[in-house]
Amino acid sequence: MAKNSTAGKTVTVEQYGSPIRRPKDQRQTLVGLGLGKMNRRRTLEDTPAVRGMIAKVAHMVRIVDEA
Repeated sequence: MAKNSTAGKTVTVEQYGSPIRRPKDQRQTLVGLGLGKMNRRRTLEDTPAVRGMIAKVAHMVRIVDEA
């Protein structure tokens, strides 16, 4: 069995942009990341799916920490 190379890795994201007047799919992406209000932080598992979600709303979130 192959080991997952991202096992145990996490990424902390912080929302600094407002979801007001953004497309619905971007607002839903923020909710999927556990964000939605300004200055919230979430520590998430570092997976390709999460990285894709971060890339979609990169103009509203920043990566604070990668562990």
